[in-house]
Amino acid sequence: MSGKGRTKRIPVAVMGATGSVGQRFVSLLADHPWFEVTALTASQRSAGRPYQEAVDWIQSSPIPSAMAETSMLPTDPGSARGAALVFSALDSAVAGPVEEEFARAGLVVVSNSKNHRMDPHVPLLVPEVNPDHLELARHQELGGGAILTNPNCSTIGLVLALRPLEERFGLEAVSVVTLQALSGAGVPGVAGMRVVDNVIPFIDEEEEKMERETHKILGRLAGDRIEPHGVRVSAQCNRVAVIDGHTECVSVKLGRKATAEELRAAWTEFEGEPQRLGLPSAPRPPIRYLDAPDAPQPRLHRDLAGGMAASVGRLRPCEVLDWKFVTLSHNTVRGAAGGAILVAELAVEKGLLS
Repeated sequence: MSGKGRTKRIPVAVMGATGSVGQRFVSLLADHPWFEVTALTASQRSAGRPYQEAVDWIQSSPIPSAMAETSMLPTDPGSARGAALVFSALDSAVAGPVEEEFARAGLVVVSNSKNHRMDPHVPLLVPEVNPDHLELARHQELGGGAILTNPNCSTIGLVLALRPLEERFGLEAVSVVTLQALSGAGVPGVAGMRVVDNVIPFIDEEEEKMERETHKILGRLAGDRIEPHGVRVSAQCNRVAVIDGHTECVSVKLGRKATAEELRAAWTEFEGEPQRLGLPSAPRPPIRYLDAPDAPQPRLHRDLAGGMAASVGRLRPCEVLDWKFVTLSHNTVRGAAGGAILVAELAVEKGLLS
């Protein structure tokens, strides 16, 4: 049964609930119309403690009262007994085998970690961009469960802006320079003395993730595999002193010539499967074009549609490629927990949990 047809909410668990992304999951799931959190897991040292004591809460909103006294559980499949779905915010140092263990126990795992993103039968999903890739999960041999993955936070904002252009004009090359928020580094994050009055022009593996993940996400589903998109992608990634919101300066070479008006129309008219299905977390519209000459800006625009919409602005001709623009997305909402929740909603609506 689809999420919309249910009379009771679906029980879910959150793995790695005390970290930065785990906290976002807890906050966003507190009043979710389809999902009910029935288990929170973390490291063994947190097991048995109330959530409000185990977590170093860094969100601007308070801990949801319904979960403040929830007793923390160890991260093993038995802790998620009774849940149909598990959200993983585990550190990549441990996520790979743990997520497989949960999937082999019959659970659908929606992961925000990097470990399984490029596995041939694991879908790497941005639901507006490649919802058909969800079918890959049906080819997994994990004993009845499945692993679905959320891309890197910077990749999500990029491909949301690229898909409308790729659909209408084709896409040959992309150059992107990111200005990435501190929250993307997790908890405790980047030391203040390193980032204040500074820009750090290196984020471990980030450029490689953006380049290879874009090829997979924009690729074509061919039976039980993805044929990667042929677009050339060059990424340069920087950490800046912004709390939330990844800003990306993008230049593109299109498959055919297009006017500025055509590009703006591609973005503003774009909608995806989540919007057509009316999924609870789907932003409407998913992309907002901003006409102001100094937009988008993280402080002003990262929370559009509750942090789930991408914003685009500053469209100009590019003397090297064809066009250049700026795109912005909220890295821990759309780029992490919120994006993963939208993936789960799509999986429910497409019958993957049944």
